[in-house]
Amino acid sequence: MERYVQILFIAIDAVLANKFRSILTALGIIFGVAAVIAMMAIGNGARQEILDQMKSVGVNNIVITPIDDAIISDDNDQGKSSSTKFSPGLNLKDANSILNIIPTVAKVSPQVTYETFILKSGKRSKANLNGVTPEFFEVYTLNLAEGQMFNSEHMKTGAPVCIISPVIKARFFPNENPIGKHIKCGHIWLKVIGVLEGPKYNIETRIDLGVGDYSQNIFAPLSTILLRYKDRSIVNMSKSESSFMMFGMGAISISSSAGSGESNKNQIDKIIVQVKETEQLIPTQAVLSKLLLRRHQGIKDYDIKIPELLLKQEQRTKDIFNIVLGAIASISLIVGGIGIMNIMLASV
Repeated sequence: MERYVQILFIAIDAVLANKFRSILTALGIIFGVAAVIAMMAIGNGARQEILDQMKSVGVNNIVITPIDDAIISDDNDQGKSSSTKFSPGLNLKDANSILNIIPTVAKVSPQVTYETFILKSGKRSKANLNGVTPEFFEVYTLNLAEGQMFNSEHMKTGAPVCIISPVIKARFFPNENPIGKHIKCGHIWLKVIGVLEGPKYNIETRIDLGVGDYSQNIFAPLSTILLRYKDRSIVNMSKSESSFMMFGMGAISISSSAGSGESNKNQIDKIIVQVKETEQLIPTQAVLSKLLLRRHQGIKDYDIKIPELLLKQEQRTKDIFNIVLGAIASISLIVGGIGIMNIMLASV
């Protein structure tokens, strides 16, 4: 014990005898370790930010869109042509089946889009009218800056209400609060109940990540579009009949007058399926394909897309940051070793 005490006194004497060198060595260790800790914290924060950004724009999403050319599945009878089979096209029943049958699905958002015009106080502009459900805003993390979201009553009755983008607010309501005001969209006046927040990322970033630009869009309840604008469903029903389908917040009434004279048989233009975990995307796609193929009578008149670019970018980002953090950890070991060596030399 006395030996260790004597060695300690010798070390203290050596440090006091070389004050300037000891201070420089201590500063080197302090700043070196602080820099390493800061770099690791920044690296982890940047990595998490990039991953959160990719998830917020739909890295866990599967997009289902209709296609014009129907393809007969090989699982069906080979001798039958497409003219002997009937597919109802992409419709709300498909969305209901996906949500209720597949356990790995978190949210389903059907969507209908029409090009139209906006008119208010003599101002007229082109815009896209989107029929959506509240799940759409959750899937793409679109938050409201003011107002309220569609509620169950709006969805059930097809109320003439809408949510506008900040660009449309600035153009048509520059000096007034748009909440509660009306704007003519196509041939129908819609009441503005909400305004979206501005996009978190610029347009170029969103396009690179495969996400559309919603700055020129107006959003209305899906039932409002199907009831008050157009329903392209070609299901054979008499004009006096109507069917009701459950989705999202409540029952959606679909009139039978739709589809007259329309070549597009698809009731909806897109279904966004949000999967609970990224690892479940590929298995969910396989189940989706079989489910839709059976519902569409073996006719593949739809396209299922996984954001492969986002997945590859996510994996590439993980790999890059793992390499960077590994290099930082190696540097920290070298810096620590050099500092300890300098202290030992100073002590000797």
